[in-house]
Amino acid sequence: MRPSASGAAPWRWLASAPSVLLAGIAQTLSFSPFEWWWLQLLSLTVLAHATAEAAPRRAAMLGWLYAVGWLVSGFWWLYISMHDYGGMHPALATLAVLVLAALLGLYYAAAMALWARLRTGSRGWNVVLWASCWLLAELARGLVFTGFPWIASGYAHAVGPLAAWAPWIGVYGLCGLAAAIAAAAALWLRGGSLRRRTAVSMAVLALALVPHLLPDQFTHSTGTLGVSLLQPNVPQEIKFDPDRLNLQLLGLVRQLSAARGALVVTPESVLPLSRDQISDGYWATLQRALLPEATTAATSPAAAERAALIGLFVGNEAEGYVNSVVALSAGAPDAAAVNADTGYRYGKRHLLPFGEIIPPGFHWFVRLMNIPLADQARGRSTDAFAFGGQRLRPLVCYEDLFGEDIVSSMVGPQAATVFVNVSNLAWFGRWLVQDQHLQFSQMRAIEFQRPVIRSTNTGATAVVDHRGHVTARLPPLTTGVLEATVEGRLGETPYARWLALCGLWPLIAAALAIVGLSAYIGRHSPGQTAPRP
Repeated sequence: MRPSASGAAPWRWLASAPSVLLAGIAQTLSFSPFEWWWLQLLSLTVLAHATAEAAPRRAAMLGWLYAVGWLVSGFWWLYISMHDYGGMHPALATLAVLVLAALLGLYYAAAMALWARLRTGSRGWNVVLWASCWLLAELARGLVFTGFPWIASGYAHAVGPLAAWAPWIGVYGLCGLAAAIAAAAALWLRGGSLRRRTAVSMAVLALALVPHLLPDQFTHSTGTLGVSLLQPNVPQEIKFDPDRLNLQLLGLVRQLSAARGALVVTPESVLPLSRDQISDGYWATLQRALLPEATTAATSPAAAERAALIGLFVGNEAEGYVNSVVALSAGAPDAAAVNADTGYRYGKRHLLPFGEIIPPGFHWFVRLMNIPLADQARGRSTDAFAFGGQRLRPLVCYEDLFGEDIVSSMVGPQAATVFVNVSNLAWFGRWLVQDQHLQFSQMRAIEFQRPVIRSTNTGATAVVDHRGHVTARLPPLTTGVLEATVEGRLGETPYARWLALCGLWPLIAAALAIVGLSAYIGRHSPGQTAPRP
């Protein structure tokens, strides 16, 4: 991306460190609730422009600054969980957020340093190389050390023209595609002939328009299901308080009784207890609460057609607790049915470091926070819950960030037809986190063309159709029941097919191949002059 001096001059200020830091912060505004997808491309263009001729050390510094600005502004709400609910000192909680962002920013520093070292004299190839380096950084953040891909850059395009690519290449493919567009825009800014600028503009326009000319319907309807999504709005400070437990138990019975859908879904850990700690009498009360009418007989057909997915813990102190979803059928149970442990249950498999699983050597850090059940066991089941002509695939909290983990449920004759996300985001306050998490559900819906129903403690309780559109939503921080109808879908998107077969390796291999070829070109073309440092 070597410019002419005159072409680069008007935009030279964009290469400054403060501009790059502000651009990183601006990228956060491209995600929900703002949904300014175009700002994601503009902010990343600033980084591509700033690193176009930077030496490796400066490119690494600029990449790190951009990432720190983006990540700190994007998940500053972690401070709330550590300070407000974990009891950590404000200075230490602030430092923890900064350190996390700084460490994750090293991926992007390494990517930009790699780009600066390998770039060639070919402008077109450099666009592809820059995008590949960015993609590798995004993949590393999403996969290494269990992964934390929160607000990966591709999620900004759950809306906008690039969303049409999601059923083909998924969120990480969108990360690389957006990076290629940003690098091309940076090339345009850095000058050149009218012909070259026109070619760049046409290429970017083609990237945006091509998927709209391709097939876009890969799934078919499996019918509809009436659902009731509960939002108890229990403040996090009392959720695990034993003195306030009865309020939560009674509240759940009231909401189950008020629900009208054939399937009722509760949030994650709506019962902050293990299954063994719940009396048979209370469990029977929950089952009776599912009856359509208080006077409905246990043998009524309507009673047999209702069920609930209840969030609680399964296990014990010795074997470990699993954050789970347990199926509950309507009716007046007998003692054998209540005591049986043969019904459907799903246990969370992808655990959150520090919040649900403690990495070796970090117990001292978790002890600084007053977080219950901080070291949990991992669930094993990946089966869907068959009910009402649908197959419902539970996802507990941030499990829906990992499409590569859940794709096995999206292919084959027994594929799930509906995603069911149950979450408790009360740990993190109201701002940004609820809307960001809802946007991740929108991306999963588009990638696999499956609807997503979400039941949360404080928000965002919502229904997302298979096109990623939010069709119903409860206001945040309110107590209520969202009554809605969801249409299940069956079929496989191109992304689901290749992801199930190969995982993310096609993207990893393509990016590594481009990096490797760039290294080969640089090593075997000693006479080629790279852009000036």
